[in-house]
Amino acid sequence: MSDTQANDNAEATEKKVLSEDELKAKVQTVFDEQINPAVAMHGGFISLVDVKDSKVFVEMGGGCQGCGAANMTLKAGIEAILLEEVPEITAVVDTTDHSHGDNPYFK
Repeated sequence: MSDTQANDNAEATEKKVLSEDELKAKVQTVFDEQINPAVAMHGGFISLVDVKDSKVFVEMGGGCQGCGAANMTLKAGIEAILLEEVPEITAVVDTTDHSHGDNPYFK
């Protein structure tokens, strides 16, 4: 085995498995720095509800709640960014009741 292969194997075995609390913190950072500034330009925000079994549960608010493009924002925006930035995440689940709330986009 070459030195490079040995080094790569050592790095792979040293990778730390993140706890759910560490995953939540990592996801929240991505929300704060990338996702929420983007959706805020459209009057919306995304809240982290929970992280369980490598799935992120979110709730959409403001202009995102009830918006006809909410699913596109979830899949093409939020989920795509999270899967790239936090590879430990496997899926993003929207828990929003898009038909109710203080200011849903569509009623």
